[in-house]
Amino acid sequence: MKAFVLRSYGSPDVLDLTEIDRPVPGEDEVLVRVRATSVQPYDWHHMRGEPYIARLMGGSLGPRRPKLGILGADVAGQVEAVGGRVTGFRPGDEVFAQLKQGGFAEYVCVQAGELAPKPRNLSFEQAAAVPMAANTALIGLRDVGRIQPGQKVLVNGASGGVGTFAVQIAKAFGAEVTGVCGPRNVGMVRSLGADEVIDYTKEDFTRDRRGYDLLLDNAGSRPGSACRRVLKPKGTYVAVGGPASRWFQPAVRVFSAVAMSPFVSQRMAVADVVACTENRRNLMTLTELIEDGKVTPVIDSCYPFEQIPAAVEYQERGHASGKVVVTV
Repeated sequence: MKAFVLRSYGSPDVLDLTEIDRPVPGEDEVLVRVRATSVQPYDWHHMRGEPYIARLMGGSLGPRRPKLGILGADVAGQVEAVGGRVTGFRPGDEVFAQLKQGGFAEYVCVQAGELAPKPRNLSFEQAAAVPMAANTALIGLRDVGRIQPGQKVLVNGASGGVGTFAVQIAKAFGAEVTGVCGPRNVGMVRSLGADEVIDYTKEDFTRDRRGYDLLLDNAGSRPGSACRRVLKPKGTYVAVGGPASRWFQPAVRVFSAVAMSPFVSQRMAVADVVACTENRRNLMTLTELIEDGKVTPVIDSCYPFEQIPAAVEYQERGHASGKVVVTV
């Protein structure tokens, strides 16, 4: 099979299109023929090995070379074969999943417990846009943010992959939603259901005095101390993303939010989708919202498989409106 293999850190050029052996599923695994994948910051952080401080923390970044050989955390495709102990899937089933690696290939083996049936009303490309971005939004709003109907919710970075899902999920949970984005995306964010939209080129959202119950910060464009100003006294700030730098960001923003929390009346928290152990359950929840018409993936662009390096380069620029997907 063909796969983009990562052997060293660097620019998208280090992603090497290579012919490798097709994987064989273990007893509890499912072999998936990948039909589509998507690109996100998770991928290019691992491609570049940044931020550098993360290489010293014993996670998924090796100190000198990558630990992940094939990137791609989102997959949508068809079951090709199943392991001996797998009973919930059979060849031909259409599925999707969030993985730690493996999506930038024609085939991938997935633990059966991490796999979910693809939403019936989505194409493979649309389904591939869902897992990590929508799961991040769901965890940030429901699990960490503890969203409740009628609350006022502000989404900073409302036009990106996570943000477009966050606006829709917050509305589905009955919140009053304000989205923050650039001028070219104001109409799009409003079409997703946002009650109010703030153009950050015209207005500093941290000077908004409406008082929010929950701020989901996907952009990291303002410090946590400034974001606190727009929260109610018992409001919650949830960091889910933000700008990157070679050495520390976004890690420093995550640590500062956690460190600040014990000393302020508001709750300052972080949503970590990579550490989540309930991905399949969350995908089932998202499937319900999607099939009920409450959530629809927003696709910025779609690349052919051979152009994955170009897709990663485009996503890394940070100007995509919605998700960047790849047809495999």
